[in-house]
Amino acid sequence: MHQLGVWGIPHGGETADAAEVIVAELAANAVLHGRVPGRDFELGLLLGERSLRIAVTDTRTESRPPTGRPSPPPDDAEGGRGLLLVAALATRWGTGGGSVPRKTVWAELDLP
Repeated sequence: MHQLGVWGIPHGGETADAAEVIVAELAANAVLHGRVPGRDFELGLLLGERSLRIAVTDTRTESRPPTGRPSPPPDDAEGGRGLLLVAALATRWGTGGGSVPRKTVWAELDLP
């Protein structure tokens, strides 16, 4: 993720590695669960003084992930672990709305 390097977050470091996994999982969820034909999702990165915020916005407001700690899927399930990874890597994560029809799933990483 080029932008993290521009901001001085080194590639291969703990923060960059976690951010890459979180972006991949949230983007995959937006494609799988938030896709509306003809509309894309939006990825936002915001560098704060003490944290990095990753936000993925799509247009399926009725398809929100559960709040709190995600439940693990059955052992033989082929999917359903993405939010578990996000919850394990992020300092904080959650969902939010926006102008209809929009939903945002976000995650924050505290900076070292």
